[in-house]
Amino acid sequence: MIRIDGSEGGGQLLRSALSLSTLTQEAVRIEQVRGARSTPGVRPQHLAAIEALASVTDAVVDGADVGADVVSFDPGPLQSGRFAVDVGTAGSVTLIVDTLLPLAPALDDHLAVTISGGTDVKWSPPLDAHLLAKLPLLRRHGWGVALECHRRGCYPEGGGEVTLHLFPSSPTPLRLGERGPLERTVVRSVATDDLADADVASRQAEAAERALADGDLDIDSVVAETVSASSTGTATVAVAEYDCGVCCGDALGEPGRSAEEVGEEAASSLLEAMDGPGAVDAHLGDQLLLPLVVAGGKLRIPERTEHVETSLALLASFGLAPAAHSDGPDGPLLEADSSAISTE
Repeated sequence: MIRIDGSEGGGQLLRSALSLSTLTQEAVRIEQVRGARSTPGVRPQHLAAIEALASVTDAVVDGADVGADVVSFDPGPLQSGRFAVDVGTAGSVTLIVDTLLPLAPALDDHLAVTISGGTDVKWSPPLDAHLLAKLPLLRRHGWGVALECHRRGCYPEGGGEVTLHLFPSSPTPLRLGERGPLERTVVRSVATDDLADADVASRQAEAAERALADGDLDIDSVVAETVSASSTGTATVAVAEYDCGVCCGDALGEPGRSAEEVGEEAASSLLEAMDGPGAVDAHLGDQLLLPLVVAGGKLRIPERTEHVETSLALLASFGLAPAAHSDGPDGPLLEADSSAISTE
């Protein structure tokens, strides 16, 4: 059994450890789960991730309780079929999606998991960041992944619902050593229907488009949409697609912030990512480490953030750490052998 110190890694360390346990079929014990957080231990959104992976692997689990500070996970073979998991709060569904995504190459048949919770909430990627940036990038590298949105969910009630579809895949090595030429830029703005009279979705989109134009960036597609949800909320996502890489910027609405501020923040975060090094933005750089060790290839990230260092240490615990090249003006380059994890 692999033992992991979970005190510093937060929920991401827990989720990634469970994904790696499933892929390698190695039992894992995570101790001091989220020990450095103000509310340590397993929270509802982490419990939902545990339950999702336990369901699709028929795992033997100890510590699948809110507040638990030790989680042991011993997976069985990965199953196909249809499953459902409910966070029970506005906890992020996209983070649970991220927990399941690396499993596609290990599948023998279609796996569909319906996840209920928050689709556009703090401390996690908004749903459209996945739909417009991450999933298209993975599909370009042969990953069989699709994500349906049935209903949006915002803080505090959540109530959103998505279905993640994973298909047996033989992904090609990641080709993310450089961005290549810019090919397309898109902006997508959503706001709940109780904000329709104030035209919030359109105002966010227009503000993002103006800010990007001020940064000398032409926009190929702008979409503003009013959606139904149990709680009031808004989100704006701006994406720059390159021949090889992708950069994403996003912002969420909240009380006291104007629609224009939200749109401008999304645009500003995209422009900042585009001005920096790396084939992808910093958030994607961290999220793609597991796909990198599954499929192999090259991944140039903007910087070795604390999240990246934590993820690399976790991969090393499983004997899977990618080779790290020296930092340069274009950002650190990570490489992994395609045989790092056997998915046969």
